[in-house]
Amino acid sequence: MRNRMLHGLLEAFAEDAGLQLAHDTANGAEVPFEVIEEPTGRGRGAAFYCYRPQTADFIRSRMGVLDRLTSYLPAARALAAIDGIDAYLRRRGEPRIPPDGRERADAVLRSFLSAVFAETSAFGPQPEAFATAYAELETTLYEGRQVATVIAPLLGLALDSDEVALGDGLSLARGEALPDVPPEAVWSAPGDVEQGAVLAVLTVEGERIAGPPITTARTRFRRLLSALRLFETGPFALGPLAWARVDAGAWHVAPLGSALARTRSARRTLVRAEQEDELRAFCNLVARRTPRDGEVAWALSRYEMACERTTPFEALTDDLLALRALLEPEGAESGRLAQRLAALCAMPAERAALAARVARAVTLERAIVAGLAQTEPGADLLVAELAGHLRALLRDVLCGHLDSDLRTLADELLAESAGAPVSV
Repeated sequence: MRNRMLHGLLEAFAEDAGLQLAHDTANGAEVPFEVIEEPTGRGRGAAFYCYRPQTADFIRSRMGVLDRLTSYLPAARALAAIDGIDAYLRRRGEPRIPPDGRERADAVLRSFLSAVFAETSAFGPQPEAFATAYAELETTLYEGRQVATVIAPLLGLALDSDEVALGDGLSLARGEALPDVPPEAVWSAPGDVEQGAVLAVLTVEGERIAGPPITTARTRFRRLLSALRLFETGPFALGPLAWARVDAGAWHVAPLGSALARTRSARRTLVRAEQEDELRAFCNLVARRTPRDGEVAWALSRYEMACERTTPFEALTDDLLALRALLEPEGAESGRLAQRLAALCAMPAERAALAARVARAVTLERAIVAGLAQTEPGADLLVAELAGHLRALLRDVLCGHLDSDLRTLADELLAESAGAPVSV
């Protein structure tokens, strides 16, 4: 097996499609048949007539139903990202090769299903037929090409599904569900078999691969981590090491950076199956819209630092610096942060209370800097609330729900509630 992620996506789609086609035929959908003549070998002119199901035509007629299956779109996206799928269509005898990549992927799925259920009207799971059809597909796609794989533990995350494809060769997978991966990448300690780590997986294919794309993986995994931290509240972190190989070669260890492995909690945040499409779309959106410089980029970087601190007190200063970059360009001496944050993150009746809590966080920050804040009742909740507001603002800006000029927006809201003109 050269591309494990593609194998899993096509296996899921073939299984779902088989169940759907079985349901359709049980409820009156008819598979067309043709009569063919086969010689019996018992004498000249003797022939045996039999019916052969025209499965390919039936599957073609049902694609309007099959392309609504939840497993269809991830499989189509994975195929569309692979060069050379037109070679598979030619091998399968398709009369027309669509010019558009996504249309070619749709045609490959239809043709692949026809291979899995060739000349049968008894739809359902077909493990042996699937293995044969997939071997043909993979041989055609990867003839003369190589596949490099890089994996790294993503701490603090749990998945309902065995694997979640995110696009462009990137996916999340439950480590214990993946065959032939290093045990040390999956299990945090020898003998710990209760629940393995979720792995970030990057696959890259090409004609000649000099070595695994570690540098690319570091960037892609870091962006994925950033998106997860904005998508859900959780103690997400990358493990310090990655494992990489080319095709079915030996796994080699590569460092990711020890700073990425810090997390303040052992709990895991679950991504449910019904959240997967939203997560996929969110990761792609954030990757496209994250700025490289400016206040938002700096604030996001500072938010990342806060997520990697070992204690809430250490994170508080980073969160406040990020919020000041977004909302208080005049400097901390202006004292405008609390009111502006409250204007954006609270209803009018609740703004005074939120502003008071932000002011308390600023006071706590001064004590932390002076080395005076050892413990304080409710400090953890206060820090978590402030981080939540920062996360919400960054997420809304990157998704396009809020303009990046948050300071002006906050002043407009404050002036509107006071009934006064805005001073810019």
